[in-house]
Amino acid sequence: MRIAKKNIQDSFSVTSLFNDLGSRWFLGCLITIAVLVPLMNAYFQPQSAFHLPTYIVTLLGKYLCFALLALSLDLVWGFCGILSLGHGAFFALGGYAFGMHLMREIGERGVYGNPILPDFMVFLNWDKLPWYWWGFDSFIFTAFMVLLVPGLLALIFGWFAFRSRVTGVYLSIITQALTYALMLAFFLNEFGFGGNNGLTDFKDVLDIDLQADSTRRGLFLLSSLALAGGYILCRWLLQTQYGKVLISVRDAESRSRFLGYRTENYKLFAFVVAAMLAGLAGALYVPQVGIINPGEFSPLNSIEIVVWVAVGGRGTLYGAALGAIVVNLAKTWFTGALPELWLFVLGGMFIIVTVLLPKGIVGIRLRKRS
Repeated sequence: MRIAKKNIQDSFSVTSLFNDLGSRWFLGCLITIAVLVPLMNAYFQPQSAFHLPTYIVTLLGKYLCFALLALSLDLVWGFCGILSLGHGAFFALGGYAFGMHLMREIGERGVYGNPILPDFMVFLNWDKLPWYWWGFDSFIFTAFMVLLVPGLLALIFGWFAFRSRVTGVYLSIITQALTYALMLAFFLNEFGFGGNNGLTDFKDVLDIDLQADSTRRGLFLLSSLALAGGYILCRWLLQTQYGKVLISVRDAESRSRFLGYRTENYKLFAFVVAAMLAGLAGALYVPQVGIINPGEFSPLNSIEIVVWVAVGGRGTLYGAALGAIVVNLAKTWFTGALPELWLFVLGGMFIIVTVLLPKGIVGIRLRKRS
């Protein structure tokens, strides 16, 4: 009887995952794009109106990585009430972890032909590989570190912050200080991560040429799958008992604590999961753009992520992903056509959303339904 009851509950959990109209539209559009974009790039001739150039495929793949990053922030901000102004640090750490593997993959094909040391280390007269670079010649080890490094940083930082009951603007400032400190550290040549230039000149991954059109299509498809998987994971978490408590912590933390819940543990788990998703987004981003440098740690980047979530719709997951895509589409156009106006446009979007659309773009649909 208990087993049957459990199976019914599990079945209900799976079906209710897609009961939300926004979720069905989001995943449906994502699947459609994941299928059509590679096909339009591979099977239509360049002179065809339906052909999609490879650089567009790469650009869309980058947007999907940003969407996954925004979704990860929405998990902690929209459903836990943690406004992290340093979320870009987890994205950058995941990118650096995968970038280290790509640098090790270059081997003797580098400018200096050293089979072990990356070019920047040879240029700086390093005589041996630092211990924290060990193991990154293995793809499996790297994939593990892409999740572990951001997750471990979030675990250590969150454990101290949440147990000290640091909340609100104070927590936001501390997270911003964290990413700023990491940016300054990664700028140092002595730190062993390429200094100001970062990591670049990648050749291949798993012996597959990164510049090949097929590789670009594959990376786009992986980004699509990662975004869909991240969305489903977050939706599932929020439908469990844990998710219900997490929302209660957001709305009334002191009351939840009075009822006996260890609220710091709930916040810490969400913070770590969000950091790992951000690290995965960074790892997919790096091979598509071909570089990772300390600028990714910039506090301004983290603030821009907050704008993505606010514009799309905080507390909806799919709205955050949509906001990341919309804002970056606008950024691509404005920085190409009217670069001097982009920051004004970005600030204007945030003000308009805050004043007129507090629930973001998706709030328009929700308002019409109500």
